[in-house]
Amino acid sequence: MSISGELPGEGSDGEEEVFINEEDIIHEITIDEQDLPDRDDEDEDGGDRMDDSEDVDDSAYIFQGHKDEVFTVACSPTDASLVASGGKDDRGFLWRIGSAEGALELTGHSDTVSTVAFSSDGNLLACGSFDGQINVWSTATRSLQGTLEGSGSGFEWLKWHPRGHLIIAGSEDCNVWMWNADHNTILNTFAGHSSTVTCGDFTPDGKLMCTGSDDATLRIWDPRSAQSRHVVRGHGYHTDGLTCLSITLDSQTVVSGSKDNSVHLVNVNSGQIVTFLSTAMAGRLPGAWIKSSSSGTLHINQADALASMTRA
Repeated sequence: MSISGELPGEGSDGEEEVFINEEDIIHEITIDEQDLPDRDDEDEDGGDRMDDSEDVDDSAYIFQGHKDEVFTVACSPTDASLVASGGKDDRGFLWRIGSAEGALELTGHSDTVSTVAFSSDGNLLACGSFDGQINVWSTATRSLQGTLEGSGSGFEWLKWHPRGHLIIAGSEDCNVWMWNADHNTILNTFAGHSSTVTCGDFTPDGKLMCTGSDDATLRIWDPRSAQSRHVVRGHGYHTDGLTCLSITLDSQTVVSGSKDNSVHLVNVNSGQIVTFLSTAMAGRLPGAWIKSSSSGTLHINQADALASMTRA
């Protein structure tokens, strides 16, 4: 399925690839080995031995509306105190930090609420579930605006277009779905993955989409034609399912993490692997990428250095 019309922005020129150098690492933190668990910290049954000291709760606020595990949390991009959450109790909530009163229960789901996200203008909130539905709520009127459906399979994640009310969501049916949230209509179905689509997002300029799957592939899509521009897989890439991805602010590089304990950087425009970080879990901070490894160190890589990999 495809749609006509333009999305913001155009394509970019070809890029030259280089690798991360040691000088690109701006901080290296050595973790005290005494803080790391070892075999002596395990009981005879293989479980962790409980410490006599209690964990200190230093949270600023606790929301207690949920009755079971909480799986997803999102903050409004326009109101720092407005938060949405969803969980195993089949419920979502819209609530304010510091105020237990006035929390809105996001009803209507019959299975785990797996993903919540605010639109870029903060006016709408999407609440996705393993029941195969996405409910869209108005944050101003606190009312249900519509329900989006795909094939009936559960949704793993959802994302809004950075400049409009388009939603994409990855499903257990191996597809990615796109809707117009203002009109509650399906715009596109993106077929190509062979297993659950576990992660995805629009590029920050809104021109392309990147998705990852349990099939160990990354796909880069044209959101207008619903066609794959690039499929990244096989030798040199992940050997197990993808669990997360993030795209640099210049829309040039996508960083993917996998169950194989590696992180790969891919040029969005060419689909070529730029480099990889092995035996690691990665996260993102403003202006930097964080990689933690089994060697007991944290590497903080400057985001500008990563962006330079794809500059001519």
